[in-house]
Amino acid sequence: MPTLKIPISVLVVIYKSNRDVLLIERADRSSFWQSVTGSLDEPDEDLALAAGREVFEETGIAVNQLPTGALQNMHHQIEYEIYPEWRFRYAPGVTRNIEHWFALEVPDNIQITLSPREHVAYEWLSYEDAAKKCFSPSNGEAILKLFSTN
Repeated sequence: MPTLKIPISVLVVIYKSNRDVLLIERADRSSFWQSVTGSLDEPDEDLALAAGREVFEETGIAVNQLPTGALQNMHHQIEYEIYPEWRFRYAPGVTRNIEHWFALEVPDNIQITLSPREHVAYEWLSYEDAAKKCFSPSNGEAILKLFSTN
């Protein structure tokens, strides 16, 4: 039996110096484009470590091999309702998730290696186009928030 997910997650907006943003398409939902996301493995897992782990699992990018400061905590969190079709992954009665936002600047020539069971395609888009293409409105907001302050 799979382990139930913890309703605390990270979202990582990955971008290049030209402000292009990486979006990845979910394997379980065609045309659902998003930034890297994932739940904590343990309730007390460090948020930045969780962000780095999820980035590596979903894109093959090793955050610890990038320059210090490449991963930035945006110091923003949101609470949202978990889509009903995904609630089975959580304990009975859990309907809300708290998501913490991060940003990761990567080299322009970074290689992306998707986890095929999670994602089937990726694109680099201008941050404006990426924000519009995300299936989650809050993911789009995270992208726009990052570039409104940068």
